[in-house]
Amino acid sequence: MPMPELSRERPDVLVVGAGNAALCTAISATENGARVLMLEAAPLEERGGNSHFTGGAFRFAYSGVDDLLKVLPSMANEDLSNVDFGSYTEEQYFDDMFELTQYRTDQDLCEILVRNSLETATWVHRQGVKLQPGLGRQAYKVDGKFKFWGGLALHIWGGGPEMLKALYTAAERRSVRIVYETPAVALIREHGRVTGVVAEHLGERVEIRAGAVVLACGSYESNPEMRARYLGPGWELAKIRGTRFNMGAGLNMALAIGARPYGNFSGCHSVAWDINAPPYGDLTVGDQFQKHNYPFGLLINAKGERYLDEGLNFHSHTYAKYGGEIMRQPGMFAWQVFDAKAHPLLRGEYRIRRVTKAEANTLEELAPMLEGVDPEAFLRTVHAYNAACTSDVPFNPNILDGRSTKGLAIEKTNWAVALDTPPYHAYHVTTGVTFTFGGVKISKQGEVEDLYGRVIPGLYAAGEMVGGLFFHNYASGTGLMSGATFGRLAGRSAATFARAGAIAPAPA
Repeated sequence: MPMPELSRERPDVLVVGAGNAALCTAISATENGARVLMLEAAPLEERGGNSHFTGGAFRFAYSGVDDLLKVLPSMANEDLSNVDFGSYTEEQYFDDMFELTQYRTDQDLCEILVRNSLETATWVHRQGVKLQPGLGRQAYKVDGKFKFWGGLALHIWGGGPEMLKALYTAAERRSVRIVYETPAVALIREHGRVTGVVAEHLGERVEIRAGAVVLACGSYESNPEMRARYLGPGWELAKIRGTRFNMGAGLNMALAIGARPYGNFSGCHSVAWDINAPPYGDLTVGDQFQKHNYPFGLLINAKGERYLDEGLNFHSHTYAKYGGEIMRQPGMFAWQVFDAKAHPLLRGEYRIRRVTKAEANTLEELAPMLEGVDPEAFLRTVHAYNAACTSDVPFNPNILDGRSTKGLAIEKTNWAVALDTPPYHAYHVTTGVTFTFGGVKISKQGEVEDLYGRVIPGLYAAGEMVGGLFFHNYASGTGLMSGATFGRLAGRSAATFARAGAIAPAPA
């Protein structure tokens, strides 16, 4: 779109970003009668932000199969006799959010997230997003039956790419216009109200006026300077799981006009990530550089030692904080070590072509293959671990089985099984940052608040821009749900605000 035409645009709602939260914002705004324009910093082929790299976990509360059928009606035609979906109540969702954030999650935002999660999942399905049971990811087959353990009964089919494809189709069907390679760089505020943005388009600055602006353009994890400033020294060296375009522009724009910073600015969602992965996400690989099945093996650092309890909880409750623990290890790396018994439990991400792996028929042969690791200390660690494993409790990957070690400085509290069956295989990992937790403070209507708790008229936020939900840790599938939930909210509120106020006419 040529710059003169772009400057004459007068959308009711201008959405900055084009990932899950932004698209849900745009669709919701059109449902509420608004004309929407979206600005995306990335080119068309890299659009979608971090949403393109997600595996598709989608956390929502459900009481049983009847609720799941609301989200995925086609499931009624499938034979589910060997699947126990159980339930994941709103109370369990609240408990997880409170426990994982050490009770710091914003109560109002958490209430909106949890109470609306089932409705949001149903709404997302109505937009054309396909879901499927998360067999093999959140349920293992034991005694011929799959039993779900983490509340994540349904995953988005095809992960981020298919989700985005459906949401873009839904947005296009609603005549939402998207302009690519056009990053917003500043907010326009007149008489106390946000009336548009300054963007860069084809190398030129352009002002775009709108009835309301929604910032849904991700956090600052792609920006090494901001990572070092907020997360701490060394974090500028971390790899990034997703887009290279989440440079913190939305956050900086909001703070520049007095938005209130909110949440865990020194915290982030980070996971175990292949050490030879590129600095930013690779669209052809997606999320497959991740390595999440460490509860069924050992985590070994450069000293040849274990440094945490691999079996503390299901991976979906520990993976987002354990990734950051790798940054604290010598050399900022670790090895995940398994034996043949664990192989059937490992997800497909361990079998991709671009994986940094070592394999041997004995532990003694494996030890020198673990690059950067003290081999003698590694052998002492594994032998001590094997000797500390007990067999009085049966191994069960679908529950916190309580099968633990006894007598170690760091006990493994669940799924402690001796590494004694060849071949042995190990995977070299470092930290991969997904998104950062700090953002701006929003009201219950999705409005951005200023430093003193007052609403900034005309400005809304959704997705990773929202601070106050996550602290210290994160439950898998909550990010997509948060983006969709607060995107719907922001779109609805922004459309209502825009309809109530006049938009300045376009220049002649």
